[in-house]
Amino acid sequence: MRSPSPTTPAYPAADIGLLLLRLTLGLPMAAHGTQKLFGWFDGPGLDATGESFEFFGYPSGRTMALIAGLSETFGGLALALGLLTPLAAAAVLGTMINAAVAVHWEGGFFAPEGIEMPLLYGLGAAALALTGPGRYAADTFVPVPARLASYRPALGPAALALAVVAATVVLLLRD
Repeated sequence: MRSPSPTTPAYPAADIGLLLLRLTLGLPMAAHGTQKLFGWFDGPGLDATGESFEFFGYPSGRTMALIAGLSETFGGLALALGLLTPLAAAAVLGTMINAAVAVHWEGGFFAPEGIEMPLLYGLGAAALALTGPGRYAADTFVPVPARLASYRPALGPAALALAVVAATVVLLLRD
């Protein structure tokens, strides 16, 4: 059996579990993003999503919808692939913090109006930032110079801090 490292779990089954988690969170998140951007999967598209953002108090609703759609689409795809996992997780978490607070908070916990789904996506992304993507991920092929490899365990918490700060700034921009 191989020894665990900050980017690979101790058991092969854990690698498969992380792959399943990445796919389960990443692909639906990417689909939500394409709903916002292109109206795919019966989504509203960018203009209608922008109007919704303005309704929820965001300035420049269309621009904010574009940012959210891109964060969800590319963050979700990168999570599914296990590519730049801490940054992908930060994109998803930051967007889900905004969704939970600005859109779903008043609906309570349970779906469809509540914070249950944004909480699930956001905390799942946070978990992946902290655990790493596992062995079956594109990140295993991203070269990391030896002098930077020792910083890898700190990337997850740093990415999560970035997500929380960015989400807070965006929430404070609301009317």
